[in-house]
Amino acid sequence: MRQILVAFLLLSFACSPKKDVQTEIETEVHSASDSLLLTPEEMKYLKNIKQLTFGGNNAEAYWSFDDSMLVFQSDYSEWGAECDQVFYTNWKTDDLQNNTPKRLSTGLGRTTCSYFLPDNKSIVYASTHLGGENCPPVPEPRTDGKYVWPIYDSFDIFTADMDGNIISQLTDEPGYDAEATVSPKGDRIVFTSLRSGDLELYTMNIDGTDVKQITSELGYDGGAFFSPDGSKIIWRASRPTSEEDVKVYKDLLDEGLVMPTSMELFVANADGTDVKKITDLGKANWAPFFHPSGEKIIFASNHQTERGYPFNLFMIILDGTGLTRITHDGTFDAFPVFSNDGKYLVFSSNRNNGGTRDTNLFVAEWIGN
Repeated sequence: MRQILVAFLLLSFACSPKKDVQTEIETEVHSASDSLLLTPEEMKYLKNIKQLTFGGNNAEAYWSFDDSMLVFQSDYSEWGAECDQVFYTNWKTDDLQNNTPKRLSTGLGRTTCSYFLPDNKSIVYASTHLGGENCPPVPEPRTDGKYVWPIYDSFDIFTADMDGNIISQLTDEPGYDAEATVSPKGDRIVFTSLRSGDLELYTMNIDGTDVKQITSELGYDGGAFFSPDGSKIIWRASRPTSEEDVKVYKDLLDEGLVMPTSMELFVANADGTDVKKITDLGKANWAPFFHPSGEKIIFASNHQTERGYPFNLFMIILDGTGLTRITHDGTFDAFPVFSNDGKYLVFSSNRNNGGTRDTNLFVAEWIGN
């Protein structure tokens, strides 16, 4: 094993573009199945880790309902992606180090947030391809220093089969419609939309009918997931309250931008009632996902840092108590998702990237409570 110097850290947020931030962290390169990919502290919760991807930025990996496949987004140029496109893998058997996975998106525009539908033969995802064949531009660095995400108004939500053929278009409203995920019950989809003039959560049937708005407070509501029984949702949100913060939020939104550096986690019933804020940690708390028990949440956070990085995985009880740190890598861990049977955790990480800018997918057995 050789020592290398990682001269950067990729910040990547749920259903959003990615940005590089400079840092210096020494790490070691290990084999794809090396137990040394985990720190001793992480071995309290994870074992038998497997690295799935080996280049580009790979994120938003979600399980099929039978846990045999993962669908994810990647911008890996060697797979022909100029910006995020949707791919899937039979994660136990596929060799993505030497083979290209099947692409399920059109290859046009930019995609985000793909998710399996209950039949395990189709997916839902968001794409900008109707707004243009090229990748939409990423915002230039701002003179005011604000870190922002673009909210592309050409995003709409589609379903596709496992050959990449579009089956249906589920949204057709002006403005941003994206970040769709599916209830484990298989009956509803939750997504984020700008159709009201603010970024709110909505639910709909899996065929796109019966659309209902379920949040209404000012701020960016996004990255939502259902609980294992489909009765609740968890999401991350910004909540500007001061006059200055409200103005900044609204002005950026008018430019098609949001600033996601201050986000907390909220939980509610699936119809949007009984909203509860479950974190008050400061900084960016996001990418939440329910533990199989339905009683805890795993999420990504940089709240213990001074400069905004690294990001690590944490777990918290739904009442906001019992905060526990899960990962201890010195770079970036995010997008944690439990398999439906609760035996595995997939997540994205900058660990073991050989000093590149790559963010890769890892699967480990979950041995925590």
